[in-house]
Amino acid sequence: MDRFSFLGSVHAQLIEDQYERYLKNPDGTEPSWRAFFQGYDFAKEIYAEEDLDGGGVPEEVVKEFHVLNLIQGYRSRGHLFTKTNPVRMRRSYEPTLDIENFGLSKDDL
Repeated sequence: MDRFSFLGSVHAQLIEDQYERYLKNPDGTEPSWRAFFQGYDFAKEIYAEEDLDGGGVPEEVVKEFHVLNLIQGYRSRGHLFTKTNPVRMRRSYEPTLDIENFGLSKDDL
C-alpha cells in the first residue's frame, strides 16, 4: 500500500491548511505531513515555474514526439493508402499524413 494513499480521501482545504501551518512552523507539524511537504517543496525547487511553459524542453525532444505522432498516424491510417482489395477499388483518400501536419519539415528528414 502506498504511504500517501490517505491523501486521496482528504479534503483539499485540509491539505492547504496543513501546508500553511507547515510553512509557519515546520518543526511543529506532524512528522508524516512534514515528510510530505518536504517532498512537495523539493519538487517545486526542481520543477520551477519557468520550466512549466515548455521552455525547458529541448527542441530535439519535441521533434522526437512529432516523429512518434507521425508514426502513430501511419499505423492508424496508413492502410487507407494501400490497394489490398483486387475485387474493387478503394475510394480515393486525401492524405493527411503529410509531415507538415505533424510539425515536421523536409529539413527534419
